Amino acid sequence: MERRLAAILAADIVGYSRLMRADEEGTLTRLKALRKELFAPRVREHRGRIVKLMGDGALVEFASAADAVRCAVAVQKGLAEREAGLAGGAALTLRIGINLGDIIVEDGDIYGDGVNLAARLEGLAEPGGICLSANVHEQVRYKLELAYQDLGEKTVKNIAEPIRVYRVVPEAAPGGSQAPPLPEKPSIAVLPFDNMSGDPEQDYLADGISEDLITALSKIRWFFVIARNSTFTYKGQAVDVTQVARARRALRARRQRAQGRQPGAYQRAVDRRHDRPPRLGRALRPRACGYLRTTGRDGSDHRRGGRAGARRRRTRAGGP
Repeated sequence: MERRLAAILAADIVGYSRLMRADEEGTLTRLKALRKELFAPRVREHRGRIVKLMGDGALVEFASAADAVRCAVAVQKGLAEREAGLAGGAALTLRIGINLGDIIVEDGDIYGDGVNLAARLEGLAEPGGICLSANVHEQVRYKLELAYQDLGEKTVKNIAEPIRVYRVVPEAAPGGSQAPPLPEKPSIAVLPFDNMSGDPEQDYLADGISEDLITALSKIRWFFVIARNSTFTYKGQAVDVTQVARARRALRARRQRAQGRQPGAYQRAVDRRHDRPPRLGRALRPRACGYLRTTGRDGSDHRRGGRAGARRRRTRAGGP
């Protein structure tokens, strides 16, 4: 009995039973052609070994997590191009899950929790998608020019503890819609505030502060502010600010437990280009009128914009 560390790729066809009911012979012919002309060649190119084929599924072993992810991306891209001319319901679509773990090898087959987890990850993937375990993500995050989305911890069948799952964000299809280029002026993404009060009923207040901040910043003509619908997709997730949209700066904040009648919040800005820490944190306190005032850690007021602030400065200077 041999043990070794390996990257395991599990894949299967989405809706295979439905496709077989609609056209049994045609579906089987297309599946065989897919394996022979696309799947097997891509596995060989990336130094993998097809352990076994199971109906519409496949189990593949790689010595490298990076090779496994590269292979999965190549297969999904090739399959999308191959099936592009077919209606959505008739096209062959794969789900892929990849895990890195210790496996048992016996008579050419592989066993162990590492294999089981790869199969569970495959089940979590969306049609045409690729899901990775946390240890695979850790191995490839800085090695491959891909984007990843943290899906958080998931509870899966026959696995004792929740697992953290990452999704490979697909590239835009050729000729498809792509994100518009950012303007030259500074761009800011305001991430949802974390509710640190311990009271779930206060989530609405944290969301409201984030929305008010987005609205306030969007009125400043020197800034390009990422829309709420984009940034709120990161709510409740562990966020890598260097991958948040394409904003040059991201504003992260936490809503703290309310003290007296005024809830507090602490925010920090991160330069996305260099992932630099903030130079100065800001504590946010809501005024009675509903607007936010920004104060420094020393308690000094940093909200000096607008006509009222200008009048106060002129008065202190002895002007009209």
